[in-house]
Order: sequence, then structure tokens, then C-alpha cells
Amino acid sequence: MLLRQLEPRTARTTAEVIRFALWPLAVMTVLHRVFIKAVNGFVTDDYRPVYNASFQFLNGNPVYTANFDSVDPHYLYPPSGTLLIAPIAIIDYEKSRWLFILLNAIAILIAWYLLLKLFRYTVNSVAAPALLLAMFASETVINTLVFTNVNGCLLLGELIFLHLLLARRDLWAGAVLGLTIAVKPTLAPLLLIAAARGQWKVFVTGCGVPLALTAAAWPLMVDPEKFFTRVLPYLAETRDYFNSAISGNAAYYGLPPWLTLGIRITMALIVLGSLWLLYRYYREDELFFVCTASGVLLTAEFLLTSLGQMYYSMMLFPFLMTVVLRNSVLRNWPAWLAIFGFLSYDKWLSDRWQDVGRNLEYLRITFGWGLLLLVVFCVLADRYLAARAAGTLDKGLDQDWMRTAPDPRGPVSEDAEPAVGAPTPVGEPGPATANGTAATVEPAPPATEVPAGHRP
Repeated sequence: MLLRQLEPRTARTTAEVIRFALWPLAVMTVLHRVFIKAVNGFVTDDYRPVYNASFQFLNGNPVYTANFDSVDPHYLYPPSGTLLIAPIAIIDYEKSRWLFILLNAIAILIAWYLLLKLFRYTVNSVAAPALLLAMFASETVINTLVFTNVNGCLLLGELIFLHLLLARRDLWAGAVLGLTIAVKPTLAPLLLIAAARGQWKVFVTGCGVPLALTAAAWPLMVDPEKFFTRVLPYLAETRDYFNSAISGNAAYYGLPPWLTLGIRITMALIVLGSLWLLYRYYREDELFFVCTASGVLLTAEFLLTSLGQMYYSMMLFPFLMTVVLRNSVLRNWPAWLAIFGFLSYDKWLSDRWQDVGRNLEYLRITFGWGLLLLVVFCVLADRYLAARAAGTLDKGLDQDWMRTAPDPRGPVSEDAEPAVGAPTPVGEPGPATANGTAATVEPAPPATEVPAGHRP
């Protein structure tokens, strides 16, 4: 069956043309990123301090010995993360790094598949190669593999968590999220999504797993207390290098503290406004609410805390995928200008205009995250004001064309599996009748003209 899928054929439809064109581009891009660019590495090496700390842990030596006065990558994982990641130092550094690159690549590929399934697409749809190509062309995936850090595994944990949360398998969802928090607390804000949905059991395992792993690691380490007395205070500080958070760029450019605080408070209020509108009017639209609210929370975390790095943006993939939904807040050009800012692998450093190029390169991530949060708030606020003026707030914020449209998570090509409840295409065999023959669906009468300003 697989060989028949690979058999060269001439495309007969536009969807097939796009699929046939995108799959080779996507596959070759994946192979290049994993086996050439990642293995080659870069001057920035996130894996070396992790490997060294794991080696010291396995040999009963102190782990938290990094010199925080240098700009080199430091080992910042908690004791629970040290326990989980320690096996990487069983073999020599080079082979260990290659295996870790492969582990992250596999994790990203599984996350890609789960992201398709979350929005009811199949690998036969146009969305499959398009999404795969977009992911592996992004800065966040490229540098995760090149720098060799754990972000790919965190993305997989996020997708598994979202699937289990929507299926209301709360304890398992919390356990998966807890494993990611045990290594890095990047996804901890997603606990608020569970709280908003009343899924309190998520907190049992979401908090219990990292606590249990910390308790297990504590007696096995020489200096576990130094994570809390030395590493956490460093993490709470704002550094002015490799930091795209508002506070990081403000420190780099020398902004006065009152202005930095004012910008952060303003953006925090915008985030709170978006989250309130999502909770108040979209809580029952489960997929849209969970993915959009999680994207807002994580973007706010990257932008408003003491440290935000560009490749954290990988965790926003589920939010960006909501663009396929009819009521998505990302169906406008400012949203994708923002997304370009923090996902593009392009470098804007210029030999001719050095100051301008440096500013564009250093600020585009911060502006991208900030603009994305502004877009979300403006779209939701505009919908709210329009619904209030029309007296339809009791029906939600979506316009009629959003509510009555066919399921936007249906197939994007003729080979994709139809979504549950999707209408049978005109002229195609319908469900079998009582005598075993398939009924043919008759063409529907002409649709009523859609009013101006409400085009689907």
C-alpha cells in the first residue's frame, strides 16, 4: 500500500498538484534540518551543559556549578528534570547528542501528526505537507534541533495534553503536563486552561508528578538545594542578552524602569481582556477555546516574564493551526506579520545599515509576540462590540456565517477523511438504503445570497 502511494502519478486536481509539490519539499527539508544542519551544530550549544550536568549527577558530583557571569548556556533544570534526563550521559557526548537530536525530531513529527488529528486532517490532506514544511522551515524547529534542546519533547507533551484534556481524561492529561513541568515549567500556564474548564483532577497529577520526581531526585543529588538558592534567583533576574521578553530588550536598550513596567502592565491588561472574552463567550467551543486561550497564555509568558527566547514559539503551533477554523482570530494579515516576526529563520542583520538591521533583528520577536496579543484582543473586542450593537450577545460573538458554515475542520482534499457530521458531497454515494444499495445525494437548491460584509 505504501509503495502504491509513492508511485509517480499525474495530478488530476488542484489539491493533488499541491500535495505532489509539497511532499518532496517537506520531506527533503526535514532530512536537511535533522541530518545536516542539526548534526553540524552551531556555536550555541544547549546540549553540552545538560550532558555535563547529567554526567556529574551519575557520578555523584555537584550539578549546579555554572558561572552565571558568562553568556554561555547554563544548566538550569530542576532536580526532577535532572533525574529524568540523566540517562543521556550513559554514552559518549557525540553519540548522545545525535540520539537526542533524533529523539526531538521524532517527537516533533509525532506532534505534527497529533496536530493534524486535533483539527481532523489526515496525512492525505493538503494540510499535512504544508504544515510539515512550515514547521521545519521555522526558526523554532531549526534552532531546537541545531542547539539541541528539549523543546521538541515539550511540544509533543503539549499536543498529548491537549488531546487528553479535550477527551476529559484529566488524570492522564495532568500526568503528561506534569512530566513536561518536571523538566521545564514552560507549559505550566496550561493548568489555567484546565481550571477554566473545571477539570480540577488535572492539578492532582499535573502538580503531583513534578513533586514526586523532585522528592525522588533529592536524596540522589549532592546539591539539590542549590537549584532553589542559586538557580531560581538567577532565573528571576532579567538578563540583557538572548532575551526577547519586554524586560530583556528594555534592559538592552536602557529603557527607564517606569516605562518598562508600564508596557508590561498594559500588555498584561490586554491579555486579561482577551482571556475574559474567550472564557465568557467561547468556553463551549472547546477546540477553539483551548487552543486559542493556550496560545494567548503562552505568548504572554514569553513576552511578560523575565526570560523569553525565540524558539519557545514552538509551543504556539496549536494556536497557529486554529487559522483553519472559521471563527479563528488569526484570519487577518496583521496576525501573520506578527507570526513572521517570531517564526521566520531570516536574519535581518545588515552590513550596510548596521544599526537598523540590528534593531530589526533584536526587536522583531518582541514586536511579533506583542502584535499577536494585540491582534487577538482587537479581533475579540471588535466582535464583542458588534454583537452588543446588534443585540446578539446571548448567541455569542460569532457572526452568523461563522456559526452556520460547514465544519472547518473537515477535509481539505478529496482524499481526506470527512469530519464527523460533514455533509456528503453532491453526486457521491450516500449511506446505504434498507435494500443494500447506496442512495445518491441530489443537488441542493441554490443558496440564499450572503449579505455584503459577511462573506465566508
